Amino acid sequence: MIYSMTGFAVVTAELDAGSLALELRAVNHRYLDLQLRVPDELRALEPVLREAISSQLTRGKVECRIGFAARQSEQNPAQLNHALLRQLVQWNGEVKSVLPEALGLCVADVLRWNGVLQSITLSADTLRATVLELLQQVLSEFADARGREGGKLKEFLLQRVSQIEALCSDVSPRIPAAVAAYEEKLAARLRAVLQGDDNERLHQEISLFASKIDVDEELSRLRTHLTEMKRVLAQGGTVGKRLDFLMQELHREANTLGSKSVDAEVSRASMEMKLLIEQMREQIQNIE
Repeated sequence: MIYSMTGFAVVTAELDAGSLALELRAVNHRYLDLQLRVPDELRALEPVLREAISSQLTRGKVECRIGFAARQSEQNPAQLNHALLRQLVQWNGEVKSVLPEALGLCVADVLRWNGVLQSITLSADTLRATVLELLQQVLSEFADARGREGGKLKEFLLQRVSQIEALCSDVSPRIPAAVAAYEEKLAARLRAVLQGDDNERLHQEISLFASKIDVDEELSRLRTHLTEMKRVLAQGGTVGKRLDFLMQELHREANTLGSKSVDAEVSRASMEMKLLIEQMREQIQNIE
């Protein structure tokens, strides 16, 4: 499978204390650039997160973001800390026994006491376990998203490969026709200048012309590179850099084809090839 460096995935988990979300997003990059955006209480998990993400990705600018949204107070009402409440009752009795005239604690005093009212909190162990579980889910969804995008890129590239192959087939028969047309034109010119037959000179000029415009080697290399592209795409995996190198080779041959052209259709084919190659090059930048 071909994977795109561009991808996005997010998974969430609903907990008693709130909603935990883990998000992965990536764009193309020459190498792997991983950035983590995590709460302070999860800093200890950074090495685990980096290792898990790096084991599945080799290139791309990747951002991993973890967020926690606590539930609203009406959905997550505060609860009394009964242990602390009993301790306050005990302390109140002890103080009253020593200072009978002292005012006792009222309800408002008790509720204002630090720690008496507490919201539902998430334990550190539960939080870590949930994050690690979400990490596996988000990596799976992230790989699926990158794979779907990679499949589209593969289809796009194969379409361009077929178009360039068709252009190569169109160019091949035009070279003998160009040589024949040049032979006829040159023969008429030589006869007019020399006023006679000089077949040896004519053959030399035609041979020289034919060698200058011969593009069989360029067409052969173009077809070889296109075959290699199809093999690489069928093989899959991390192929972005190899495909980028093949684009350089294809562009070189298409450019040489244009420089040798003495036929308008061959020149047009060369320009069309270079346009298709540039389109492929732009998309290959997104392939891992």
